[in-house]
Amino acid sequence: MSRIQTFLKDLDHEVETTRKMLSRVPNDKYDWKPHEKSMDIRRLTAHIADLPGWINMALTSDELDFANNDWKEEKTESTTQLLDYLNRSYEKGKSALENAKDETLDENWTLRSGDQIYDVSPKADVIRMSLSQIIHHRAQLGVYLRLLDIPIPGSYGPSADEQDFQ
Repeated sequence: MSRIQTFLKDLDHEVETTRKMLSRVPNDKYDWKPHEKSMDIRRLTAHIADLPGWINMALTSDELDFANNDWKEEKTESTTQLLDYLNRSYEKGKSALENAKDETLDENWTLRSGDQIYDVSPKADVIRMSLSQIIHHRAQLGVYLRLLDIPIPGSYGPSADEQDFQ
């Protein structure tokens, strides 16, 4: 299996799992956050929904410069809008992978803000980071939902809400 095929398989799985988690977010909790230093649910879920699109960005550009770019995450007001955002982001990432050439994965991609460089990594590493960030922030959302007493779906097997522990 090629690296691109592996990324496509991982993307499909992580987005399907993410879709289940995002679908649990109640419309009346978008402003909620567990701590003053935490992101609110609106910002956290928008970031999660945006991340599959970073695969497209990595494969079709050489950098993201926060100081000189109009990139921003969408602001969502409902779970329906959030899931639509995830689906569009997923389609961009999936399409970019389906049209990518394996050698492109070895080209460098830079994350910066003006002269401040945060990271320079091969595009394959940026794709892996995007997938890892989906997983990381989805787990963070799981904690938020648990604190709100909202049952969470399993990611790699059943969650405590989906099985009976006797």
